[in-house]
Amino acid sequence: MSNARKSFKLGRLARSHDERIPMLHTLLEGKALPSVPPEADHTKGMPAELGMMLNDTLGDCTCAAYYHAIQVWTFNALKDMVTCPDGDVEALYEQACGYKPSRGGEGPGGNEQHVLTFLLNRGAPFGPAGQQRQEIDAFVEVAVQNTDDIKRTINDCGVVYIGFNVPQYIMPPGQNPLPVWDVDPTADNTVVGGHAVVLAGYNATGARLISWGSYYTMTWAFFEKFVDEAYAIADPD
Repeated sequence: MSNARKSFKLGRLARSHDERIPMLHTLLEGKALPSVPPEADHTKGMPAELGMMLNDTLGDCTCAAYYHAIQVWTFNALKDMVTCPDGDVEALYEQACGYKPSRGGEGPGGNEQHVLTFLLNRGAPFGPAGQQRQEIDAFVEVAVQNTDDIKRTINDCGVVYIGFNVPQYIMPPGQNPLPVWDVDPTADNTVVGGHAVVLAGYNATGARLISWGSYYTMTWAFFEKFVDEAYAIADPD
């Protein structure tokens, strides 16, 4: 991870509660499933820097996280990582979240369920000049209380797309975010916003995530305290 100081924006809005979105544990109920592997890491061998996806200037994390997921999926499934241009990310932020470039600023942020529904129904800008569309095949919600299902989703789907509340202490003013996010009751736990990321690996102590173009570690204790939504995505890749 680069030590150079960057800007780090957030942008996830409060989660929705759409009862039409199925829950993974309901779909799996009564089915005989293999044991969840003790660890997985779909980022192994990927480049150290994955690009900010404009999340240094825009509150587009809900869109940036999806394009980071594309990097993970294509690297593992196609053995040739696809990194979409920033113009595609900005276009998705406009189309799915209502961002207006003419107004400037970080934009309105995004709701994860709304972004995923948009990706399911209309797809994301993709390919040369963003003229193609990349649709997801399906998405379901994963109960954040069920760590086994979170791990199963990462192992089976490559990533789990999550939303969480960000405590001030992991983003010290004037510094880069901490490399490891753990519970710290003695630090400043003031919530400074919401953030969307993808978890692309895990072990017994925590999950490996991609945010702001770099890799971080989120302990399971931090996950339990601050994460309030998670989704499994079925993607063609």
